[in-house]
Amino acid sequence: MLTVSYDRGSLILSGAEGHAPPPEAGAWVWDARIGAFRALALYYRPAITFLTRAGIPHEDLARAYADLPAPQGKLPRPYPYQEQALAAWRKGKRGVVELPTGAGKTRLALMAMAETRRATLVLVPTLDLVAQWADLARDFLGGPVGSIGGGSFEVGVLTISTYASAVRHGAEFGNRFGLVIFDECHHLCGEAYAQCAEVLIAPYRLGLTATLERPDGRHALLDSLIGPVVFRKAIGELAGRYLSGYETRVLLAELTPAERQAYRAARRVFLAFAAEQGIALAGAADWQRFIYAASRGPRGREALAAYRTQKQLAFAAEGKFALLAGLLRRHRGERVLIFTNDNRTAYEISRRFLVPLITHQTPLPERREVLARFRDARWPILATSKVLNEGVDVPAASVAVIVSGSASVREHVQRLGRILRKDPGKQAVLYELLTRDTAEQGTSGRRRQHDAYR
Repeated sequence: MLTVSYDRGSLILSGAEGHAPPPEAGAWVWDARIGAFRALALYYRPAITFLTRAGIPHEDLARAYADLPAPQGKLPRPYPYQEQALAAWRKGKRGVVELPTGAGKTRLALMAMAETRRATLVLVPTLDLVAQWADLARDFLGGPVGSIGGGSFEVGVLTISTYASAVRHGAEFGNRFGLVIFDECHHLCGEAYAQCAEVLIAPYRLGLTATLERPDGRHALLDSLIGPVVFRKAIGELAGRYLSGYETRVLLAELTPAERQAYRAARRVFLAFAAEQGIALAGAADWQRFIYAASRGPRGREALAAYRTQKQLAFAAEGKFALLAGLLRRHRGERVLIFTNDNRTAYEISRRFLVPLITHQTPLPERREVLARFRDARWPILATSKVLNEGVDVPAASVAVIVSGSASVREHVQRLGRILRKDPGKQAVLYELLTRDTAEQGTSGRRRQHDAYR
């Protein structure tokens, strides 16, 4: 009789010596060290399905996951699109759901847990989300919740882990979960994080994201790691009814004469070196060529320093601080999120305006306290660089000010999403502060190429 067992992130098919397993059973290779076939744990479901349907006698020693206890908490009545998303996922219990930030992806995941009733692993990108998910899951399940990451290693029937911790330890518990929720699943597309999905046998998989597509096309990997996209809704389809109504405004800041002179001088040095190297700077590949060329000599390093100088002058022009001061006066009493592209500018805003700050350097307990005070309006203004771009729940925010940002569509959608959670009478507004006649205006145009602006 064939036996299927689990071994540190892979499956072992024993008892099939001399016979290649059928291709439907997965990507199996012969391991002469143990005299058996081996495959990634990812192929558990197709292997067991094939053996069962073909009537081939086998013993499943790989599965070690328990049933999830009946949830004790009750979820709010789902919105129609959430029911549609669950129905679409239910057909194969594998796949990705793409919904805007604030549209209730976490609630959808809890619905999937309640229906599937299998030990569940939730993978998230940050420790903030581990804590946030653990609180929600504990209320929902009415029992203890395991967590992995930040020094914690507790595996339970419902466990929350960072992707990074799952890369390091996933092979140790990869057969203990029947359902995996991949929150912010676009993170899984990186080569390192893809291992998270490969070492898990979980036959049921749900990916959640607000921004699936990546410029490098690696989001196509999710089809094999999680499953196909089974449901999606864009911001424009939900805004005004299920999400807050919103508007976006662009405000232009002027460089001072001294800033303008410094900006032009730095940009000339940067562009001259790129031209000498025959680099058009038309895309990511050109930028990689520029970095390589800049690393090869003192003139290249001077050009890279000049690039950083002109970028910082545009991103943190004095005129932007004046515009920000006016916006904070205009929206006095409202909860305002201020986003920057770098910690340096975020710290400067915090110092000038005496507002709390969260960066990747902020300890987790302090982050939780700052967010709690932001939610209850004791501290109605919060500055940050990138750590609040995704995932963290800030439902009361109604105003976002992008002081600086990248050309990433994903980042822009996520920042807009921070203020779109529905609240009675709420009308959200997103401000972009751009420095006139700088490359920053082109950066803004590239990041705005998404549904919210169509």
